[in-house]
Amino acid sequence: MVKALSFFKRRAGMPVDEFQAYWRTRHPDVVTKLPGVHRYVQSHTRPAAYRDGEPAYDGIAEVWFEDTAAMHALRGTPEVAAVQADEARFIDRSTMEMIITDDHVIKDGPAPSGAAKGVGFARRKPGMTVEAFQRHWREVHGPLGAALPTLRRYVQSHPRRSAYSRGRDPAWDGIAIIWFDDAEALRAATTTPEWDRVKADEENFVAPGPVAFIVTTEHVIVA
Repeated sequence: MVKALSFFKRRAGMPVDEFQAYWRTRHPDVVTKLPGVHRYVQSHTRPAAYRDGEPAYDGIAEVWFEDTAAMHALRGTPEVAAVQADEARFIDRSTMEMIITDDHVIKDGPAPSGAAKGVGFARRKPGMTVEAFQRHWREVHGPLGAALPTLRRYVQSHPRRSAYSRGRDPAWDGIAIIWFDDAEALRAATTTPEWDRVKADEENFVAPGPVAFIVTTEHVIVA
C-alpha cells in the first residue's frame, strides 16, 4: 500500500470555517470517484492555530492506493480532472504539494474520535543521505518518540525514492504523524524528559531551523 500525502493552504480570502466545510462535505464527492482509492483521510488544522496568525498549512489529505501503478493509471483521466477543478474552488493550488510515501507505524494504538493529531514536516540535515536520514529517523528517533507519555499512535511517512529522482528533492524529507487524546495531553507530553530526548536527537538528523508543525482533527472519509 502506498499513500499520496498532500498539504496546502486555502484559497485567498476564504474563511477557515467555509474552507473546512467545503473540503469535508463537498470535495469527497469527486475524490471518492477516483478508481483504486483504498482509504481517504482529511486532517483539518485546528482553530486554535489561527489565533496568532496563519499556520504553515490549513490541513493535509491522505489517500491510499494498492501500489504506484494504480496511481499512475489515473493520469489524464476525467476523474482526476474533476478533482483538480474542484480543488481550485477552495485551495490555493500554488501552495499545494504532494508526496508519495511509505508509512512506517512506530507505535500502533487506538486514537479516540476527535483526537489531537500532530503533523510535523522535516528536512534532513545538510550533507546527510536520504538512506541515512530515513534509517536514523525510523530506528533511532522512532523509539524515542514512541516512549512519549500519553502518545496513542505514531506513524512516519517516508517519501519514496522516486521523489528524489533526476536530482530533485521533495518539499519535505519526512512527515511525522502523532496522535494524543486531546491538545492538553499533547501539551503535557512536551513538558516531559522523554520529549527533551526527542528534541535533542533531532539535531542528529534534522536540518537546523524551524520545523513546520500543525495540530489537526482527523476526518476519515473512506475507511
